[in-house]
Amino acid sequence: MDRITIIQELMKKKRLNNYLEIGVFNGRVFFRIKSTFKIAVDPAFAFDAFRKIGKTVVNPYNVFNRFIEKKGDDFFDQDAPQLFAKKSCEMALIDGMHEYDFALRDVENTLKYLSNDGVIVMHDCNPVTKEEACTFQEWKAKDFKGQWNGDVWKTIMHLRTFRDDINVFVLDCDQGLGIITKGKPESQLTFSQDDINRFTYEDFERNRSSWINIKPASYYKEYFNL
Repeated sequence: MDRITIIQELMKKKRLNNYLEIGVFNGRVFFRIKSTFKIAVDPAFAFDAFRKIGKTVVNPYNVFNRFIEKKGDDFFDQDAPQLFAKKSCEMALIDGMHEYDFALRDVENTLKYLSNDGVIVMHDCNPVTKEEACTFQEWKAKDFKGQWNGDVWKTIMHLRTFRDDINVFVLDCDQGLGIITKGKPESQLTFSQDDINRFTYEDFERNRSSWINIKPASYYKEYFNL
């Protein structure tokens, strides 16, 4: 079970259309999504015009793509108000900078434009080793080798602590897929901002299931009545 499968099934069966992806990189996920409204946001796309053409032949829905080569913060400041002025975002994938503060801003900015029945999927929420949960600078020092999830898990904790208007859980698959929907939360955490800031990976490892509300991979079918 991976994010592509879950996103496409949710969009098809819940009839969600307007798709936003933050952190597109080489377009592995983005180019496979079928929607007449698709927005790709990344500060540096890792594909050229020939790949765009090829992916449009494979998936004709790619003719509707909009590519915005900017950081997420700049996109939400400069482009999102106009793009979502007449239609809400219905499905979003947040897979940009894998650091707590960056991921949190991407989620909270997306929530401003998300429809009431919309869904946000977050990648990299459940690192299985300390190495995968390292900082960006540590990953860079390793020449960007190996899997890097960063501390996106703290973003999940933050949302579960300070937001009482959304429900948040993490599917136990694909490096941890966070699922965020509008509505009353199933449960909340009671930490302070200082608590979240000081928690280490070792703390997370001892408490991961309860802190990020881990669910079996198949749980999304039950949750969304699929």
